Amino acid sequence: MAFVDQAQIEVKAGKGGDGIVSFRHEKFVAMGGPFGGDGGHGGSIIFRVDEGLRTLMDFRYNRHFKAQPGGNGGTKGMTGASAQDRYIKVPQGTTVTDADTGKVLGDLLENGQELVVAKGGRGGRGNIHFATPANPAPELSENGEPGQVFNLKLELKVLADVGLVGFPSAGKSTLLSVVSNAKPKVAAYHFTTLSPNIGMVRLDDHNDFVMADLPGLIEGASQGIGLGFQFLRHVERTRVILHLVDMSGIEGEDPYQQYRRILSELEQYDRTILDRPQIVVPTKMDMPDSEENLKTFTEQVTAESGLSTVPKIMPISAMTRTGVDSLMRETANLLATAPSPEVYQPEAAPVDEKVYKFEPEQHDFKVEWVEEEEKWLLSGDEIEKLFKMTNLQREATIMRFARQLRHIGVDDALREAGAKDGDDVRINNSDFVFEFSD
Repeated sequence: MAFVDQAQIEVKAGKGGDGIVSFRHEKFVAMGGPFGGDGGHGGSIIFRVDEGLRTLMDFRYNRHFKAQPGGNGGTKGMTGASAQDRYIKVPQGTTVTDADTGKVLGDLLENGQELVVAKGGRGGRGNIHFATPANPAPELSENGEPGQVFNLKLELKVLADVGLVGFPSAGKSTLLSVVSNAKPKVAAYHFTTLSPNIGMVRLDDHNDFVMADLPGLIEGASQGIGLGFQFLRHVERTRVILHLVDMSGIEGEDPYQQYRRILSELEQYDRTILDRPQIVVPTKMDMPDSEENLKTFTEQVTAESGLSTVPKIMPISAMTRTGVDSLMRETANLLATAPSPEVYQPEAAPVDEKVYKFEPEQHDFKVEWVEEEEKWLLSGDEIEKLFKMTNLQREATIMRFARQLRHIGVDDALREAGAKDGDDVRINNSDFVFEFSD
């Protein structure tokens, strides 16, 4: 299965059911009164974490998700059936963001964790709720509230305790295949690994941990070159980093220069990554020139003034398993005291104390003249929601809609914009037109 770690989808929650107008008609019950029931709630869209998923592949071809609407109200005050919520499975480590505003809606990390991403609309009220002493038999009801609609961006960041970083062909896939049950593709050429591979490392003392072989870096990855962010985003959640450096020299590259380039890319992407426990792992120590290269490399790292502390250096040969067991035990020891990745995130600025003052309620809508139609156009989320919840089949509910518009200031806004008595006004995204009366 292809590894997909980004997707953009549309979710649409279900509309609430419509309330109805009905009156009680029973023998020997005089003046029965209103008896119309409410509509049921629409279904919500809910993400649920499934630990069995490892990719966002399911969202590549299915990008639109819709929940069912609620049932309409019934006579005798009966409420319509509420629709079932729609649950969508996502892998652990999925971050959900509103694609239109950039706001992070949630970070799904635990198996079974749920996140409501689009809330279903409430059911419209039946005329049983609109009876008053002045109007004991109202012919008023509401349509159901529209369900929420969002464009969402999903981003998967691999959840692993230990991350293997290093240049292509540094031996990351080989090490993972030796110490875990993972079976990554291994070959002697660059960019064999095009997506993260994950394996469970099981030690004799039962200090098990999850290790991820992350795609190889190249210079400029922090600016998006090569695999770029496709690699770097997966480093963010690892608690310990094993930095593999090829000591064989068969690629003609200086090991120390490779080591510094990787550190530079990590630092440019997120400085806090370098604050995490790290072991430098010289690899391919079974090759002829590796011992000599290791001696030079160790001297260079030790003499380096740019690091506050000298990292632990543990050479290995994955092919002969030399040093591998010691490396895994030391990694487990680091994990026992390593903090969670959230510790490295900058602390939120302290919230200033606020003094709340009463202010008149603000209503956000827009009035504009459309020359082509010779009509005024009225738009805004609040107005469009009120319109959708208005039953246009009954004059009483249309008059109520007119009162609602007047209450939120539409009449005054039209007057200030230059509307004259008799001008036509259209509600945005509809064919509904009414006449302005000054």
